[in-house]
Amino acid sequence: MVSETCGEDDVIELTNGCICCTVADDFIPTMTALLARPARPDHIVIETSGLALPQPLVQAFNWPGITERVTVDGVVTVVDAAAVAAGRFASDPEAVNAQRAADPSLDHESPLEELFEDQLRAADLVVLNKVETLDPRALDAVKATVAHSTRAPHIPSPAGQLPPDVLLGLSAATETLIAGHKSHHEMEHEDGSEHDHDEFHSFVVDAPAVVDPQRFVAALKGIIARHDILRLKGFLDVPQKPMRLVVQGVGTRISSSFDRPWRPGERATRAVVIAEAGIDERAVRDEILASLGDTMST
Repeated sequence: MVSETCGEDDVIELTNGCICCTVADDFIPTMTALLARPARPDHIVIETSGLALPQPLVQAFNWPGITERVTVDGVVTVVDAAAVAAGRFASDPEAVNAQRAADPSLDHESPLEELFEDQLRAADLVVLNKVETLDPRALDAVKATVAHSTRAPHIPSPAGQLPPDVLLGLSAATETLIAGHKSHHEMEHEDGSEHDHDEFHSFVVDAPAVVDPQRFVAALKGIIARHDILRLKGFLDVPQKPMRLVVQGVGTRISSSFDRPWRPGERATRAVVIAEAGIDERAVRDEILASLGDTMST
């Protein structure tokens, strides 16, 4: 729900799909923008779709540039108690499947039962909704079903009513624990088969200010090609320029532009490199720094 004080610019929609593919394009820039606001938010609430796998999104909070600045206070999973009591995992399974079929960006086709378990496994708190429609015996059966997949505490929510302070301030730091709560999708690909999330590696390269950004960006193309780098994004400190230079690379396609003035204490040259596991991180770092040559300033 959006409050009356929430403007259009306060709501940002992220693309669905696998977080290891979209994190660099959507998640990191969005989080960076939110954390850079003059009035830094106390809490950032991310509401995923009912078809989302929470685990990859939570894992994204371990990415460089994010993990140092923000933590996952907690994952709240809402359970349709009436549907579970009736032996379903959604009030209208056919409508859910139709939604999934209509969304080409969803990268998994988990059965609803598996998706239900995955969302519970990631939970730090479970909200049992629509409990007012159940008798005590039916509610106990729902609680037993939930307890089969998670040890997280659960609270009833009659007609979806809960005060915000119940949901905020859990202090769970879930991103530090989520590796032990894998989804069915992740477990199926642990043998290294298609699209295993563990096959991706990222790291940050810090460098001095860059005197000749055009020459540096041109050199990056060769480095990206030699090491098969999937994604690169960074900010360059160009002397005598008051604005930061944003560099973005998808494969060997690189774009750069000045986006906004540096804030006090923020100025630095830093790039996030995303590649498949096994990349020679040291070689990439050395080549990036060597490519600066006389284009860098100390």
